[in-house]
Amino acid sequence: MKKILIGTQDFKTFINEKGYYIDKTKTIHNLLISNRYYFLSRPRRFGKSLTLSMIKYLYMGEKELF
Repeated sequence: MKKILIGTQDFKTFINEKGYYIDKTKTIHNLLISNRYYFLSRPRRFGKSLTLSMIKYLYMGEKELF
């Protein structure tokens, strides 16, 4: 059974512990290759750190997480 992980900010931990995660990889990839600047505004406790952690692992090439 999947868990709801509250307060987890590391993408690798999220995937390894099999928590619920809405995959935004394709959307983030499209933003990164568009060569434009974006301001991503989100409310408090809405996944900003987790999204940046996902981008870090994307650039590190850890394909097994995706």
